Amino acid sequence: MFRNGKSLTGLAILGFFVLLAVFGDLIAPYGPLDKDFDALRQPPSAQHWLGTTHMGEDVFSQIVLGTRGVLVVGFSAGVIATLVAVAVGVTAGYVAGWRSESLSALTNVFLVLPGLPLMIIVASQYDNPSLLLISAVLAITGWAWGGRVLRAQTMSLRNRDFVQAARANGEPLHRIIAVEMLPNLTAIIASSFVGTVTAAVLGLTTLAFIGVIPITNLNWGTILYWAQQNGAFPDFWWWYVPAGLCIALLGMALSLINFGIDEYVNPRLRSAGERARAMRKRGLRPTSGVTAVRPAPHHPPHPRQHSEQKDPS
Repeated sequence: MFRNGKSLTGLAILGFFVLLAVFGDLIAPYGPLDKDFDALRQPPSAQHWLGTTHMGEDVFSQIVLGTRGVLVVGFSAGVIATLVAVAVGVTAGYVAGWRSESLSALTNVFLVLPGLPLMIIVASQYDNPSLLLISAVLAITGWAWGGRVLRAQTMSLRNRDFVQAARANGEPLHRIIAVEMLPNLTAIIASSFVGTVTAAVLGLTTLAFIGVIPITNLNWGTILYWAQQNGAFPDFWWWYVPAGLCIALLGMALSLINFGIDEYVNPRLRSAGERARAMRKRGLRPTSGVTAVRPAPHHPPHPRQHSEQKDPS
């Protein structure tokens, strides 16, 4: 995975946003609500790198300081959803009978729940919901897909020899799951975590853009909300384009990391990636569909064969 150019690019972009979130207070030149009434709706300049809003607020500072809320909600929702998916999915895949069917039915219920309306209803019940509450709501609506995948993979592992040997030795259920199965599910769990974080980031920005989350929870979605409410589209591009690009870049980074995890999990993708890297080291193009074939040398016919061809019989 760490030799894959896609995953390394995604990790580099994600690391950049993590630095913004951690050191945002030191990087941002202004406070998110500091107003400069002499520079209202000004385009990017040396004083305001990404321009200002209708109240003279620095857009660059808002984006830098809003990164923290996006990453906190995204990764918190990813951790909560992944823990629930592992607990339900692995247990449902290992046990049998009514317990497995009950957990499978629970997963199916959450699969068909409309995520966005449920998030709107729950988040709108609080005047100022905390980031942890928003993360929990996003996790509740996003764990079922990972649980379904983990259940299917666990069902394929429970009949393997090493699991049967542990069961024959009288190992307890929790130790079989924690020691024998989870190490073999690590890559799938990581892929599920990355996918959940991506969905949580998009869900958070959506809730903020439509005004469900209070404006005090500064993030990229609230920047887009205020830009839309104050007529920034399409003339004042510096107000909404940077926030949209940050959302797109973070989503691309998580997708590239997921590609690297998929290559690690899937043996066919892993072998194809190794062959492509080996071809690039030899100066060949891995995407080329034509392979040069050296023609076989031409040998003159043997004299006996030549005489036999002339014999009419």
